[in-house]
Amino acid sequence: MVAVQGKVVVVTGGRRGLGAALVDEVLARGARKVYSTGRSAFTDDRSEVVPHALEVQSADSVAALADLARDADIVISNAGILLPGRLLTGDFADITETFDVNVFGPLRVARAFAPILAANGGGALVNVHSVLSWLSGAGAYGASKAAIWSVTNSLRAELEAQHTQVVGVHVAFIDTDMTTGFEAPKATPAYVARRIIDGLEDGAIEVLADQLTVDVKAALSGPVEKLHYDISA
Repeated sequence: MVAVQGKVVVVTGGRRGLGAALVDEVLARGARKVYSTGRSAFTDDRSEVVPHALEVQSADSVAALADLARDADIVISNAGILLPGRLLTGDFADITETFDVNVFGPLRVARAFAPILAANGGGALVNVHSVLSWLSGAGAYGASKAAIWSVTNSLRAELEAQHTQVVGVHVAFIDTDMTTGFEAPKATPAYVARRIIDGLEDGAIEVLADQLTVDVKAALSGPVEKLHYDISA
């Protein structure tokens, strides 16, 4: 388990939505410094926050962040995109970008920060997945979240020797710009952020942030055809 008090935290996609709530939450728990990233340059008036432009599709951009944040103890990969479209009929460029951001982006971050976390005592790596990791019907987005779930599980095994706590977060709909237009119950970003950091500090390796996610996880041993949620419906 990793306590946030006095630690240095990196939050990708920290400019808005769940990322912004995560920045607020770790600051409330006494984080010493927070590197908060967005796809373009932005400002933050809080002295503990270091805003930084990051493009997770670029290895050079990720390397520049890692070079800046060599004091990091906790890295939260939250940056992601949702580009609607089915696998057979959607724009293939959108599918490619979805995987590059949602899967290879967090992997680039993990590869860049693993030696930094090791040098700083192990720390923690947190990857944000989705309940749609386990459900069909969400096109490339769901497939990408299934892939990053698998990546996180493998990273956990690879980082065990350096004592890095690896946390996978699964959550259903959150009330953010990304889910505008979806008619479904939505948790607040603050609530989900609190659940994530509670899990981190309790030593969890997986956080199920809401009841729907708990129910879907419990159904994984059942018939696969029942694991379906069409987000285009």
